[in-house]
Amino acid sequence: MPDAAQHVLGYLFRDADLLREALTHASSADHRLKSNERLEFLGDAILGYVVCEELYRVYPELLEGDLTKIKSTVVSRSTCAKVTQSIRLQELLTLGKGMTSRSGLPPSVAAAVFESIIAAIYLDGGMDAARTFILRHLRPYIEDAAKSEHQQNFKSVLQQLTQQCLEHPVLYVLLDAKGPDHAKAFEVSVEIDGRRFASAWANNKKQAEQAAALAALRGLGLAVQGDDGDVQLVDNPVPDQVTARLAALPRHDAAAD
Repeated sequence: MPDAAQHVLGYLFRDADLLREALTHASSADHRLKSNERLEFLGDAILGYVVCEELYRVYPELLEGDLTKIKSTVVSRSTCAKVTQSIRLQELLTLGKGMTSRSGLPPSVAAAVFESIIAAIYLDGGMDAARTFILRHLRPYIEDAAKSEHQQNFKSVLQQLTQQCLEHPVLYVLLDAKGPDHAKAFEVSVEIDGRRFASAWANNKKQAEQAAALAALRGLGLAVQGDDGDVQLVDNPVPDQVTARLAALPRHDAAAD
């Protein structure tokens, strides 16, 4: 078992007992202290730290809220279970009779063994070894989650694409605000080179700006929103086409404000 597990993990343990403990589910242990539950507790903390450190280092342009969303996706039970299944780690897990009779391993158990292995590697080889193991398996998930989060940050996308295709800055214009202070709604529009796009309402300015940015992306032909609400961004936009779309819009009459 240890040799097969170490081959799967790509890590050679100096202390084989740590590996056995990490692969021992509570259902098969004489006492829960001899199962992988304590290792799971430690591994969860190490996993969160390593992913946070990687996000902080790789994505210096993202704010705390964006980093938190990505981290939550990457360290989720679902993602950890997927990693366990992808490397067939569940086949090495020692389970009690009640668990082996199940048709499939519950996601919570699959996620737990991944976290237990992380802790075992950390205790056996230190943080560098644990970091290498974690990022080897989670970097694709980090990149996918970051890409998804970026695509939903329409202000960031609009800024990036207009810098590629246009010479004019993006302005966010507050058009109106209604309601009491505790439940105020805001209307915001994007303005580029004197052209205003469709405005958007939301319950706070940030959300209104995001919605207005999406309206501008659609107006410039840089995004398409389906009937189900899903947004598809245009890959590799042609600058001349974006410029032509902007030029076709009427200029805003500032005197009418």
